[in-house]
Amino acid sequence: MTDLHVIDWIALLLVIVGALNWGFVGFFKLDLVKAIFGKGTTLSRVVYALVGIAGIYVIFLATQLAKK
Repeated sequence: MTDLHVIDWIALLLVIVGALNWGFVGFFKLDLVKAIFGKGTTLSRVVYALVGIAGIYVIFLATQLAKK
């Protein structure tokens, strides 16, 4: 995995952040994005959108890595 580009690492980081946030929601009923940026704010929606886009990108990344 040494040939990952910066965008790959950013996407992986965002997916990890999203997974941790959902873990907090599931275990503690605590939405960290909402707690930090507010409920339904533009910034929180941007964070959720970026995590979603990163998830789609990581699907693509995983298929590329599986071919190697």
